Amino acid sequence: MNEAASTTTAIPTRWVGPLRVSGDAIARDAPYEEVSVPLATYETPLWPSVGRGASISRELPLGIRTVVVDERMTRSTLFVAEDAVAATAAARTIDERLAELQEVVSGSSSHGRLIEVHSEIVGNLLFVRFEFLTGDASGHNMATKAADALMERILSWRLGLDYGSISGNFCSDKKATAVNGIRGRGKNVVAELLLPHEVVDRRLRTTASRMTDLVVRKNLVGSTIAGALRSANAHYANMLLAFYLATGQDAANIVEGSQGITYAEDRQDGLYFSCTLPNLIVGTVGNGKDLPHVDVALERIGCREEREPGANARRLAALIAASVLCGELSLLAAQTNPGELMATHLLMERKGGADA
Repeated sequence: MNEAASTTTAIPTRWVGPLRVSGDAIARDAPYEEVSVPLATYETPLWPSVGRGASISRELPLGIRTVVVDERMTRSTLFVAEDAVAATAAARTIDERLAELQEVVSGSSSHGRLIEVHSEIVGNLLFVRFEFLTGDASGHNMATKAADALMERILSWRLGLDYGSISGNFCSDKKATAVNGIRGRGKNVVAELLLPHEVVDRRLRTTASRMTDLVVRKNLVGSTIAGALRSANAHYANMLLAFYLATGQDAANIVEGSQGITYAEDRQDGLYFSCTLPNLIVGTVGNGKDLPHVDVALERIGCREEREPGANARRLAALIAASVLCGELSLLAAQTNPGELMATHLLMERKGGADA
């Protein structure tokens, strides 16, 4: 075979749902929308698992409520100074001249906007973390291009700095770190629902008390003793990868994307259940989005509409968070019952992933 030859193998993909979802990023002119979502995976039980959560969401007046808390893309540059004194003085000058740096970015990009700058000094090293709004793009390349221009401008000020690297790992890109959750990178989204006790019993075959105990004991305590970094969930990565592959996202971003926290409360009126995903790096334009199957998927989930810049990407992030909640709810419920998880997996694999 010619070394240049390649084969294309389609990842099995199914449309799951519909999910009933509400929130400003989803439905502005109606209380909620019902949207089916594409999931590309070799783990066929994922489809019925998310499907069960989706079916349950349709029993609630507003379904899964979503809120986009924040959004930004980052690139951290590295400068080298003679010593820490010079690095500190340079960092202060950079802060003081933020407006000039914002003009640099606005002049070089039609969609990119510099919103904040954060510096860290280690010895004579100066790390400068630039934070941008990037419209409907996930913004990797946009942020890097802007950071190039910003470095050039800063070096022109002759602050006693030398070029270190366009990326100093304080971004932090495709690595499990704390900084993204603290300062933000990508879309910060919360998906939540309040499930009446009767529905928990009938559809999940468990109770709010058992679910809450499992969230604490497994997700919070178990993740802590494992050394998890700003992460306490059962399997966010499964839903993220499946949704990312189906919609042309950079799949490596599930590294930071799966750093999220599941939280639950046993309330008088039912089970409160939420999934917080602070690092969803997704977009509806850019690399991979022009592929035919991706274009069809994004159009079908309503992310190709004429909206204000960034609105399609926020909608996509909210739908992803809602899908994560569906899968997380279903899996944790199964784990409250001895033997149910494995028995269900074996049954669904024999059926080829038929809906539950």
